[in-house]
Amino acid sequence: MSDFDYDLFVIGGGSGGVRAARVAAGEAGAKVALAEADRYGGTCVIRGCVPKKLMVFASEYGSVVEDARGYGWDLAEGGFDWSGFQGRLSAELDRLEGVYRTLLKNAGVDSYDARASLVDAHTVSLSTGERFTAKHILVATGGHPVRPEVPNAHLGIVSDDIFTLPTLPKSILIVGGGYIACEFACILHGLGVEVTQFYRGAQILRGFDEEARGLIADAMQERGIKLHLGTDIVEMRCATDDDMSGDSQGAVSMGTPMHEAAPDAPQGADGPIWVKATNSETRVFDLVFFATGRKPNTDGIGLQEAGVELGRKGEVIVDAYSRTAVPSIWAIGDATDRVNLTPVAIREGMAFVETAFKNNPTRVDHDLIPSAVFTQPEFGTVGLSEEEARDRGPIEVYATSFRPMMTAFAGRPDRVLMKLIVCKDTRRVLGCHIVAPGAGEMIQLAGIAIGMGATKEDFDRTVAVHPTMSEEIVTMRNPTRTA
Repeated sequence: MSDFDYDLFVIGGGSGGVRAARVAAGEAGAKVALAEADRYGGTCVIRGCVPKKLMVFASEYGSVVEDARGYGWDLAEGGFDWSGFQGRLSAELDRLEGVYRTLLKNAGVDSYDARASLVDAHTVSLSTGERFTAKHILVATGGHPVRPEVPNAHLGIVSDDIFTLPTLPKSILIVGGGYIACEFACILHGLGVEVTQFYRGAQILRGFDEEARGLIADAMQERGIKLHLGTDIVEMRCATDDDMSGDSQGAVSMGTPMHEAAPDAPQGADGPIWVKATNSETRVFDLVFFATGRKPNTDGIGLQEAGVELGRKGEVIVDAYSRTAVPSIWAIGDATDRVNLTPVAIREGMAFVETAFKNNPTRVDHDLIPSAVFTQPEFGTVGLSEEEARDRGPIEVYATSFRPMMTAFAGRPDRVLMKLIVCKDTRRVLGCHIVAPGAGEMIQLAGIAIGMGATKEDFDRTVAVHPTMSEEIVTMRNPTRTA
């Protein structure tokens, strides 16, 4: 009989923690418990990927009527019903949370709706007053969005708040240039909101391929998003009557302020917000949305007291197998701030079970991960950017940008990009970057080939599917440039 209450105690009910718990219980036969203080499903299901992607779908219907007319359809335009969409969204998230709870129950996992903290290397204390021991403890607590250090930053909202807004604003300022900022800029613009975006850097989507970043920035501005690079907030406050009347330099009256925020939902100011930018211009917006970074959820849960090492941002320091400095304590997902993507957390959870319960030490390759940014157009990427590859050795770049058939026929100026980065010596494809509608779907398949070590000649031997955008990936014969 075990000396512990459980073989495994998981702290956190997000995608990674739930997968690890149910695989350990269902496949490895371990006695498992999981504690979650909030909703099951974590950031991805409740406050991230899933509701965001449903909002992406909703926002894309705004251009359908105009495009349809280009194809001969006589359709009437209508308005977007935020409350109707929000009701369906809430019901879908409730359904998915129920699925997560059912998966745990069916796997035999004991679930506790409580906040958990560490007492020592093998003991967990719950906010209910209960205390349990476990041979292994897995920290899968995720992360949360943070506001910048700007006076009155509490007046702005963050990504967690966007899905529960009682009404859509007429105008919004989005601060940030990462994928969350750019995705929501496109989403909200597509839903009819007047969007302004400030980013203090020289170009949005830092860390991604430079050519792709530029095309996306151009497309966003062409659609009507007011993108201001090299710009940040220096001051913000609730707007006064003088601000609303246009007395401030560059002030803009942005319509009816929101006064219907639920008291239990921290959604910033309940009225218009006056903002001063680094270029000294001032404006008034209905909402300010900060997308300026995230932080691991590791405060106040006893990690350091138990001997676990934390990094500068509060991330749990782990080895290649997700083990912390304390042999019985492990960590996966956003709490470790390695690659903060849901499929990565799930993969880390499964690798943890292989290592800790199946005597099969397994590491996760964090170097070659396909990913998508759901801007409009979408951006799919896998492998090295042109800039990264150029620093490692001689390369050939194959790239083409063109107007796709579907939108060109409808009269839209949209452009797409197809790009391959090839090692000049080995001929292996080191990176693939696609900016196009459906790029996320395309890059998943490209990721398989690149992960297997496909060469440029392997791509060339593949017969094109015509007429499609993606056929360009296998028909680019001559390099655009070398480095």
